[in-house]
Amino acid sequence: MMTTPSLGWQRPFVIAALACAAGVSPPVAAEQRLVPAQSEIAFTSRQMGVSVQGRFRIFEAQIVFDPQQPEAGRIALRVDLASAAIGTAETEAELAKPGWFDTRRYPQATFTSATVRPAGPGRFEVIGKLTLKGSSRDLVVPVALQRAGELTLASGSFPIRRLDFRIGDGDWSDPSLVADEVLVRFKLALTGVAGP
Repeated sequence: MMTTPSLGWQRPFVIAALACAAGVSPPVAAEQRLVPAQSEIAFTSRQMGVSVQGRFRIFEAQIVFDPQQPEAGRIALRVDLASAAIGTAETEAELAKPGWFDTRRYPQATFTSATVRPAGPGRFEVIGKLTLKGSSRDLVVPVALQRAGELTLASGSFPIRRLDFRIGDGDWSDPSLVADEVLVRFKLALTGVAGP
């Protein structure tokens, strides 16, 4: 289990609670939750021209989102970097080292939205900041929503440049050995979010 989030991490929910106390209806229901067992965050890189697939086993999200009022949405995501799974225990141990994720000093990556804007039927762009290994970059994340029974699935993909975050320092900084671009893919299964 991950540690209890700080007040800053819970800020969207604090705002909703204060709105209720003031007699103002919050924009969405409070029961919005991530269903980890049906969610995924994965990544694809290339090492010496060969595709390398990986995923994160532990992550959490806090969502305050109404597709009818996307601009009022708030999304915060936190990923346990030590949970990276990439095929072998030896490779995963290497990823934890200072030249890669340096999980002892930087155990988590976070994404926090600044705004959400519509991008077509059932589609949105989440604009926010990704913080990884002590560096932060602005990011625009395309998200598609679809219903799956009682759940809403939020999915999409986006590229990042690993060297912007000092991932693969030293000998591995040569992009001919490990490509600079990494494709991140996600599928977040959510409860309490209205369908598009």
